[in-house]
Amino acid sequence: MLHIVDDEDVIRDALEWLAQSRGLPARGYAGGQAFLDALGDRFAADASHGDCVLLDVRMPGMNGIAVFDQLVARGLLARLPVIFLTGHGDVPMAVDSLKRGAFDFFEKPFNDNQLMDRVEEALAASRKAASRDAIHARLATLSAREREVLDLILAGNMNKVVADKLGISMRTVEVHRAHIFDKMQVKTAVELAGLLK
Repeated sequence: MLHIVDDEDVIRDALEWLAQSRGLPARGYAGGQAFLDALGDRFAADASHGDCVLLDVRMPGMNGIAVFDQLVARGLLARLPVIFLTGHGDVPMAVDSLKRGAFDFFEKPFNDNQLMDRVEEALAASRKAASRDAIHARLATLSAREREVLDLILAGNMNKVVADKLGISMRTVEVHRAHIFDKMQVKTAVELAGLLK
């Protein structure tokens, strides 16, 4: 989802149309606080589409830098990359924003194709971050023993070797292995290794 945060109706409408012309879902917000209110206290993005924020710098009420600061404080920049749009930016502002994690910084007027290409790159980065977060969440469901078995499986050890190294039966290793595959949503050790590389 492309989140467009700009106080100018014309800009929001144009950007929504641009996004939709590329098959990207988009939603506009007239201000920074309206966007943060819609975002809520949690971030539940659809990882299959990714998310990106096009954020105007100068807006009445909460400006774009303040919104960006909130996203940084919540640790959301990986899942919610920010591309700044402004007609009032300067080089120090752009450099500072990029150093703090902004995905890009465009000055108005902007080239439509260049902007939308960067949006698509940001959405791909968001999907990748969401996938990484999902893998970490699955890893967190493994017990300490399952983590030990996982590490030995990833090292290329067969069940018998894993059992010997951990001082457990081969049947116990098989049970742990089945639980690991189930929790990690894979069918083979090769698939597991690919997932965790």
